[in-house]
Amino acid sequence: MDSSASTIARTKSEQLEKVSTSQSLSRAGSAETILNVDGNGGPSFSGKSSFGRKILGTSPGKKASHHSRRSRSAQLKLDHSEDVTSGAALSRASSASLGFSFSFTGFTAPPEDILADLPTFSDDDNAKDPEAGNTRRKIISEPTLPIYIKFTELSYKVILKGLATTTEKEIINGITGSASPGELLALMGPSGSGKTTLLNLLGGRIASNSLEGSITYNDEPYTKSLKSRIGFVTQDDVLFAHLTVRETLTYAALLRLPKTMSRQHKEERAMDVIYELGLDRCQDTMIGGSFVRGVSGGERKRVSIGNEIIINPSVLLLDEPTSGLDSTTALRIVQVLHDIAEAGKTVITTIHQPSSRLYHRFDKLILLGKGSLLYFGKASEAMVYFSSIGCSPLISMNPAEFLLDLANGNLNDVTMPSDLEDKVQIENLGSDVRNDKPSTTDVHEYLVEAYESRVADKEKKKLMAPLPVNEDMKATMSARRSDWGANWMQQYSILSWRGLKERRHDYLSWMRITQVIATAIILGLLWWHTDVTTVKGLQDQAGLLFFIAVFWGFFPVFTAIFTFPQERAMLKKERSVNMYRLSAYFIARTTSDLPLDLFLPVIFLVIVYFMAGLRQSIEAFTLTMLTVFLSIIAAQGLGLAIGASLMDVRKATTLASVTVMTFMLAGGFFVKRVPVFMSWVRYLSFNYHTYRLLLKVQYGKAPPSINVSKLGNGVTEVGAMVAMIFGYRLLAYISLRRMKLHAA
Repeated sequence: MDSSASTIARTKSEQLEKVSTSQSLSRAGSAETILNVDGNGGPSFSGKSSFGRKILGTSPGKKASHHSRRSRSAQLKLDHSEDVTSGAALSRASSASLGFSFSFTGFTAPPEDILADLPTFSDDDNAKDPEAGNTRRKIISEPTLPIYIKFTELSYKVILKGLATTTEKEIINGITGSASPGELLALMGPSGSGKTTLLNLLGGRIASNSLEGSITYNDEPYTKSLKSRIGFVTQDDVLFAHLTVRETLTYAALLRLPKTMSRQHKEERAMDVIYELGLDRCQDTMIGGSFVRGVSGGERKRVSIGNEIIINPSVLLLDEPTSGLDSTTALRIVQVLHDIAEAGKTVITTIHQPSSRLYHRFDKLILLGKGSLLYFGKASEAMVYFSSIGCSPLISMNPAEFLLDLANGNLNDVTMPSDLEDKVQIENLGSDVRNDKPSTTDVHEYLVEAYESRVADKEKKKLMAPLPVNEDMKATMSARRSDWGANWMQQYSILSWRGLKERRHDYLSWMRITQVIATAIILGLLWWHTDVTTVKGLQDQAGLLFFIAVFWGFFPVFTAIFTFPQERAMLKKERSVNMYRLSAYFIARTTSDLPLDLFLPVIFLVIVYFMAGLRQSIEAFTLTMLTVFLSIIAAQGLGLAIGASLMDVRKATTLASVTVMTFMLAGGFFVKRVPVFMSWVRYLSFNYHTYRLLLKVQYGKAPPSINVSKLGNGVTEVGAMVAMIFGYRLLAYISLRRMKLHAA
């Protein structure tokens, strides 16, 4: 029986693929291994790639339905390497599915009979979308230009200006590290440790005048030509709420991809990204927002990632991509980043407090504390390093939690290094208060000194090694791509259609329609068939005309002031990557809304005009409509100018209230004789010119009972309104131009 069991064990071992242990900590490992059975029937460990390879022993006749029933969490896979101790190997192995660190708890391999009953696994399972459950396409087929990032002795300070003094605050201090294609580098540390600042520096989004140290890309400094090769995903998902997933990515493809690609190829690229990120199930669902129901948080984050990878960047930077997500959804996001890195891209992400499974998906780790570097190296070797300097956990805990405790200077449930213990005893000798543990400052200083004395020099020497990049590749990287993915007219057309689809829900909402119709009906009932043959009736009708001029001057102003402040984040994000020209955006934004803006006034006038018994002729109705349209467009220009110049909703609302009130009072209805020193205000008031034009349309000549100065032929009023339409918009455009919408 013993001989038979040994033979069966050897047969099973021969059916499994043998993987070299020297590759277990490389990129191919990705924290997945398989349990092998050695010649003596005992369990052993061997590394296995999870990207694009199949484990031997998987029957080729297995059906896809069988793969879909497999659970990833059932794969008992463990990494092992001869380069590190067994404790580090077991710590690395826990990322496969167990969710806790084997460095601190024992592990007993399952009995051989259980191993024999376990199904075989194939890496084809990774082609399944973890959320939607259907097969994903591989990401962009064209090759990615590899970019190696090196940064040495990075320091960055900000100047804090007070009322009386000016101080400098150091954000990061002496950070050295690197990131290579095919790697997922995590920047980890407590809040305020400088993670986001470091990420912005690596992405070229902070001015270099306050920067010390160097950052190189393939041993070359940052240039504007790199902007199109670096994708940056901000922590907040800046997306249009009323666009669907497919529309969002399609518009990004049309605007960002090169002109040499046809529209069909750009749309196909967008669909490839949708399938790659597993978004095909929700491709026709709106993104959603605070007041609009849409896709889930994880899907929204993947859309943000898709907006960047659609241009096939060489470097992808992400700021807190798992913020606000549950652990399972966060794991899916990190797995997506893992696959993107496997495609040959350099991926760097900040992370606050990942779960143990997330932590072991990272290839490299930078641990920051108070802006200083506490560790840089392989994530799988971090626990071994801190154990070597005397900091080991006393209980089982998440490695990321342990590292963040150290970064915060917290030594609870952690062994105290002898040097720190001696320092505490020395401090207790000269103090009446006895402390059993060192202060957070002492812990931070010890960790910084330990890294500088043990690892820093070694890592700096590695950075001096030549890169596997030839001169042709450097020239390709430095070659400037086309700034615009579409010409001016194409940009205008795309942005106009996008604007119409995004804002039609707001402009045509039942609340706005009900508001306008209700107001029109109330006015029609109050001025029902006014008798203009009497002086009183004529004055009442003049009051109605002035109210129309005021209403369609007030309403558009307070709608337009929100335009640019609300879209400031989107405008800054898209302009920072040269997505379109500012002029194309501005004209598209101010003209695409006109059909929507003029829809409600038509309904309003149709109701009021005939209920109030105004002049019954097609000519008079048409001229009244055109006059109201002029008033709306001019008032919109004022709102756009105020919003663009202040970019603050509260300030803009306050200024608009004062301005509109002044224009209304100077409109020629409330005050007939305006003092000379204030008479100039009326010529800036669109209410004044609209009121006079409406009187001209209804009566031709001003009736004596209304007490209005000579109306004339109306050319002066029309000219003043046209000047306002263009003048206010020009002021708004200049205000946007003066803003710092570009990244540094």
